[in-house]
Amino acid sequence: MQINPNNRRRADAAGARAWLLPAALALLIGTGGVLAHEVSSARADFVPPEPGTYKLERIQALPDGAVVDTSNRRARLAKYTQGRITLLSLMYTSCADPSGCPMALYTLQKVRRDLEREKSTGNRVRIVSLSFDPAHDTPDVLRAYGAGETQKRSPVPWDFLTARSPQDLRPVLDGLGQDVRVPVVQTEAKNPANLTHMLKVFLIDRNGWVREIYTSSFLVPQVIVNDVQTLLLEDGVKLR
Repeated sequence: MQINPNNRRRADAAGARAWLLPAALALLIGTGGVLAHEVSSARADFVPPEPGTYKLERIQALPDGAVVDTSNRRARLAKYTQGRITLLSLMYTSCADPSGCPMALYTLQKVRRDLEREKSTGNRVRIVSLSFDPAHDTPDVLRAYGAGETQKRSPVPWDFLTARSPQDLRPVLDGLGQDVRVPVVQTEAKNPANLTHMLKVFLIDRNGWVREIYTSSFLVPQVIVNDVQTLLLEDGVKLR
C-alpha cells in the first residue's frame, strides 16, 4: 500500500524534507513478565510543526475484523477504533527485534505519558495493540504482556487484542497491507518462531479513517503527539 506523500512528515518553514534517524537510546523494557528487550528510539532531525498548522489527509477506511480481548470476549475491531482517536499497533508478544514491536511498545508508552499531561486528551484518545500471532498470543498471554498498561488508571485507555484464528485477522492485515511471513523452519510451539513483518502503527480518527501510518523510522513520540492533537483540533477540541 502506498502512503500518500502529502501525509509523510510535513516540511519545516524552509520547505526541507524531515527525515528521522535512529538514536542510540538503550533501554530495558518489559511488561507483565515478558523478557526485556534492548530498544532504540527514533528521533527527528527537525522541530516538528505545531499541532493544527498542517492537515492529515484521509488515507483509507480502517478494515474491520473479529477480535478477542484479554478476557476472551469476542467483538469487532471497530468497537475499539471508532468514537475516539486511536493509535493502533500491529504486533506480537515474542518479537525480539529491537526496531520492531518492542520499539513500538516503548514509543507508545511515552506517547501515552505525554498525552496524559494534556487535559484536553481525556476520554478522546486510546491505544490498541493487536497481535497478528493468535496461535501463540492467546488472551492469557496478552493479559500478562499488557498488564503493566491495562492496570493503570489513565485517561488514555490501552487495549490488547488478539483473534481466535488467523482467518479472523486476514481482512484487517490484508486491508492494511501488513505482510506477515512465517519462517520455513518452525520451532516448537512453546518457542514460537520469529515472524517477518514491517513495523506499522496507524493513527485513526474517531470516524474510523486512517490518517497517518508510522513505520520504525518515523515512530517519534513528539511527532505522534502533535498528530493526535491536530486531529483533536479538527474535532473542535481546545488544547489545554
